[in-house]
Amino acid sequence: MAAAAAKAAAAVLTAAGAVALSAERAYADGGGPAFRFPGFSTSPGPLPAAPPPPPMTPPAQQAPAPPPEERRKVRLDQPRTSAAGFDPEPLEEAVKMLQEIEKSPHGKKMFDILKQREDARRAESITKKVELQKELAALELERTRVDYDERKKLEQQRAQIKSQIARYEDELARKRMQADHEAQRMRNQELVKMQEESAMKQEQMRRAIEEQIQEERRKTDIGKAKLDRDTIRQKLMAEAEAKVHEKKLSEDIDRRLLIDKAKADKEKWVEVINTTFEHIGGGIRTVLTDQNKLVVVVGGATALAAGIYTTREGARVVWGYVDRILGQPSLIRESSRGKYPWSGVFSRAMSTMASKLNKGSNLGKNENGFGDVILNPSLQKRVKQLANATANTKLHQAPFRNMLFYGPPGTGKTMAARELARKSGLDYALMTGGDVAPLGSQAVTKIHQLFDWAKKSNRGLLLFIDEADAFLCERNKTYMSEAQRSALNALLFRTGDQSKDIVLALATNRPGDLDSAVADRIDEVLEFPLPGEDERSKLLKLYLDKYIMKAGEKHEKSWLRFFRRQPQKIEMKGITDDLIREAAAKTEGFSGREIAKLMASVQAAVYGSKDCVLTPDLFREVVDYKVAEHQQRRRLAGYEQNNA
Repeated sequence: MAAAAAKAAAAVLTAAGAVALSAERAYADGGGPAFRFPGFSTSPGPLPAAPPPPPMTPPAQQAPAPPPEERRKVRLDQPRTSAAGFDPEPLEEAVKMLQEIEKSPHGKKMFDILKQREDARRAESITKKVELQKELAALELERTRVDYDERKKLEQQRAQIKSQIARYEDELARKRMQADHEAQRMRNQELVKMQEESAMKQEQMRRAIEEQIQEERRKTDIGKAKLDRDTIRQKLMAEAEAKVHEKKLSEDIDRRLLIDKAKADKEKWVEVINTTFEHIGGGIRTVLTDQNKLVVVVGGATALAAGIYTTREGARVVWGYVDRILGQPSLIRESSRGKYPWSGVFSRAMSTMASKLNKGSNLGKNENGFGDVILNPSLQKRVKQLANATANTKLHQAPFRNMLFYGPPGTGKTMAARELARKSGLDYALMTGGDVAPLGSQAVTKIHQLFDWAKKSNRGLLLFIDEADAFLCERNKTYMSEAQRSALNALLFRTGDQSKDIVLALATNRPGDLDSAVADRIDEVLEFPLPGEDERSKLLKLYLDKYIMKAGEKHEKSWLRFFRRQPQKIEMKGITDDLIREAAAKTEGFSGREIAKLMASVQAAVYGSKDCVLTPDLFREVVDYKVAEHQQRRRLAGYEQNNA
């Protein structure tokens, strides 16, 4: 009986545990209000962490485990009835078992045991509740810590985002600053470029203004020079008009005297003429009246006229023949020989004797043994060597060497050829190439006559042809006439072999225009450059002595010099070597001819002054004027060449 009661109590406890478990599971699953079973369950805690374990029973009173089917039914995961998952079968069994317990005599003890177990379970629940609260507090603390960590991470992320934003903004600011700097640099470059362009434009404008000022200054100088020339011309015209007026007054008086004298002479001559014609008329009347006298007079007059005409024409023919045979050719402009062999014999003999007497003792006017010719030292030495070689060549009867002188005009080519002939003891003859072209078909004959005449010189002759390119140019030139080609061929024929009688010296400003055959006949080529500063200084001194110091000295030997007005001597004041060197430095690019013209202009300026005195100021003024005139000519020549 006791065993049966224990089994019943165990079953009731099992049923109660199942009911409680089902209630708690239903509450956990459904989420609704907890299922309460009076006397066997208590109100659950706030949020139980885990379902309470089933109450422990003593081993003696523990009922046997229900069969697997009943356990399966109690722990059915999917209940069959309510939506909350409650199974009524265990409750019904529990009710039945309670009824049996009530009928059992040990029911009160069972209820005490159950109450004790319930109290133990409640205490355990409270303990679990406390533990759950601790766990909840720990969970809350953990949640707080996690929230703090999350907030900290969030703040860190925000700080990182802010730092990234700050870096991005800083980078944007730097990029914007760089863009601004680049834009500013570009603007500065454009500004610098604009400033450079402005400076270039200002420089161009300044140069244009400077050129305009120079042009205006040149025009002013030209106008001033023109005004000075006009002033001088007007002054000279006024002086001439005054002289003419004075002369007219004197002529009026002389005219009246002459008229009176002419009237007296007229009356006298009228009387003489009347008397003469009376005698002539008487003679004519006598002849006309006498027939024999008339025949004699007419025959005598006819014979006299025929004799005069025959004598004149015969003398002209004979003289032309003599002039053609013995005279100087018409192409010769200047020669040391006379026009005829007998002319100038005495003068040439005297000059030869004088040159022999002065040889070795007098080195010449410029102390270089070369007369008035001032050349570059190396060129002058070469010309002297050629002069000595030519003299020795004539002495040894060897063939002469032909020469070519080239260089700018006015550099002394003709004077050097004349001095070379004088130093070498040869005669010289000067002709120009421009005289050949006008001869036309007669040019060939004249060339042959020229060479025939040159061969008659006993001393040998230096034939100097100035402006040789005028008719000795290339034969393939289109503008060269047939007569010029024939004259060139005639000269090439006469100079084909080396000659022992003639030295051919050609002078030209354009040596490249000469015919190749003419160039082939040249043995010596000399270049005559423009004089340097030392040569210009010597030339200025030479022409200063010629045109200024010796201007009033006339060597005219005619008896007319006693009846002519003697020129006034020029007085020089303050003309020193430093002034001459200064003028030589200013006249760079001047030829010898231009320096001679410069000194002639100085002479004219001195003669135009009141006191006929050459002062440094007047000398500098004339030099500056001629230098400006020289530069103007060069500019005009360059302008014409550019236009050409």
